[in-house]
Amino acid sequence: MSPVKPPLPTEEERLESLLVFEKALWAHASSHVAGVDEAGMAPLAGPVVAAAVVLPHHFRLHGVKDSKKISSEATRETLAAHIKASCVAYAVAQASVEEIDSLNIYQAGRLAMRRAVEALSVQPHHCLVDARHLDIPCPQTALIHGDNRSLSIAAASILAKTSRDGLLKILAQTYPLYGFEKHKGYPTPQHLALLKKYGPCPAHRKTFKPVAQLLPLPLF
Repeated sequence: MSPVKPPLPTEEERLESLLVFEKALWAHASSHVAGVDEAGMAPLAGPVVAAAVVLPHHFRLHGVKDSKKISSEATRETLAAHIKASCVAYAVAQASVEEIDSLNIYQAGRLAMRRAVEALSVQPHHCLVDARHLDIPCPQTALIHGDNRSLSIAAASILAKTSRDGLLKILAQTYPLYGFEKHKGYPTPQHLALLKKYGPCPAHRKTFKPVAQLLPLPLF
């Protein structure tokens, strides 16, 4: 006789399991806990975008999870609208293509995240950050795979992802040859083929290998 599998958690139970870190901080007078995450580390084009969000203690929005696990763009947009409407505060910031090429993508991601925290309309008492330590004055906890472990970070990941996708749709209007509205700058076969056909545009990250190998060699 095969063992009986335990029942899957309900959505309410799943959401509660993602509030372990927030509840521990709330219990120690950290009323404003900010989740911080980024989107756009791997693409070959466009900025890296970060979001910081402070959720109210009663926040339990069904469907909030790591944005990478939400396959529907419409669902992400709907969740983002609800998060913005119900949160205590949120902010979105970015690091430009030029900053990515100058600093490297990891440091540019940290910069965007710091800018998002600094842009919040309330001062967070503590920040839960996805896998990084930031140069910010408030206490912080870096959580590996934080978007799967913290509801605040998961909410931030949705805001960062939807904001960046919107920026890439705007870039698609400026550079219509590359299909940015479809692949959002990620190195899909379609994007790589168009990149090879037309060469890089100003929105491409020149230090990323698939782009760098198509650039003219220096004259010296």
